[in-house]
Amino acid sequence: MKIGPHLLANRLFVAPMAGVTDRPFRQLCKTLGAGYAVSEMVASNALLWKSEKTQRRANHQGEFNPIAVQIAGADPRMMAAAAKLNVDHGAQIIDINMGCPAKKVCNVAAGSALLRDEPLVQQILEAVVQAVGVGADAVPVTLKIRTGWDREHKNAIDIARLAEKSGISMLTVHGRTRADLYHGEAEYETITAVKNSVAIPVVANGDITTPEKAEFVLKETGADAIMIGRAAQGRPWIFREINHFLETGGKLPTPQINEIQDIMNAHLLDHYAFYGEYIGLRTARKHIGWYCKGLRDSHAFRQRMNTADDCKTQLQMVNDFFNEMKSHSDRLLFLEAA
Repeated sequence: MKIGPHLLANRLFVAPMAGVTDRPFRQLCKTLGAGYAVSEMVASNALLWKSEKTQRRANHQGEFNPIAVQIAGADPRMMAAAAKLNVDHGAQIIDINMGCPAKKVCNVAAGSALLRDEPLVQQILEAVVQAVGVGADAVPVTLKIRTGWDREHKNAIDIARLAEKSGISMLTVHGRTRADLYHGEAEYETITAVKNSVAIPVVANGDITTPEKAEFVLKETGADAIMIGRAAQGRPWIFREINHFLETGGKLPTPQINEIQDIMNAHLLDHYAFYGEYIGLRTARKHIGWYCKGLRDSHAFRQRMNTADDCKTQLQMVNDFFNEMKSHSDRLLFLEAA
């Protein structure tokens, strides 16, 4: 599959998730089988461009190509300027966020709130495409949306047609409305309808948690690719599991404890190096919690681990916990009920 001039390794994508898909996590997922990953959301407000958070999110040093950056906002001119700025900092693909359901995003009429204003959607898409997606040095512009604002106002097909007309190179659809947040089950009928209404590549997103579900969604929707978000938290090897299943029809064995411990160690060391001691210690907690979810005594361990006051101690506590797990089993069993 291609996005503009970029040939992707496969059709398994990492969803952009605020506070999760930083550079270390994107690199890890790509190493473990993802063909493409989009950055955390970068605000289009120029007043925030020099903030430490934005500077860190714009850091792509050593990242595998193609480098894709997601921008968010509600002002066409600001969005165009943000797209150009990120291209200047190494972005090879610009993704526009019109799918985030978070209140702090929707309250400023950005993210999925934009789906209520189709003329503004068109203005933003055209402004960003004109800024970076036209001419010899064109950078592909992609779009991520939900199925609509609520179940009574599903307009994903109309938005998709606007996107195609505006020069968008690829469209990702999460199978929920903004009102659904992350509740209930994703529906794929709208994604199927969107795929049948446009010629540009369409990516299906929402509740893809197993290799079997990935195969089902690809067949059910006819989508060109699938995007995986929450299911990769603490389980970044899901991409190689899905890739293997799609290619062979067989399932890979559950990763052994030693391998998962090695993966987690490499991730945490990269995470600490990227964020530094103070932020790295705190932001690593959620990843550690995800890696340990469903394991014996994991709740008590997370409470102890949160008392660590430096990265070295935190890492040692994590390894002590996993070494204890080895004494019980040579496999990690992730409990569905956890």
